[in-house]
Amino acid sequence: MAVLCPQRLTMEHVTSRWGVLVLIRLLERPHRFAELRRSIRSVGPVSEKMLGQTLRSLERDGLVDRDAKPVVPPHVDYSLTDLGREAAEQVRALALWTNERMGQVAKAREVYDTANGRA
Repeated sequence: MAVLCPQRLTMEHVTSRWGVLVLIRLLERPHRFAELRRSIRSVGPVSEKMLGQTLRSLERDGLVDRDAKPVVPPHVDYSLTDLGREAAEQVRALALWTNERMGQVAKAREVYDTANGRA
């Protein structure tokens, strides 16, 4: 198994399907786990396990802060660290650019597919 360089691994965490959505949602404000899951579910179904793994990866990378309150039932808030806010702003900018340019991308795909017999 090939060892990934640290930058590539962090890039994978930040730009993963759920990593992008978590970072953008946490830019708005801190969220509890279930609240974050519901918010992300509007884009696609995310399992508790996958969301948990994503949050742990982002926390390990120093991008997300997990604040567990010693109460019953447990109350855990997730928020961005300063480093996480920086990353989230970059990811959001890329997401906005993608939304703004999707028409051009669709046209380019159509031209490519026609030229390569995929139409």
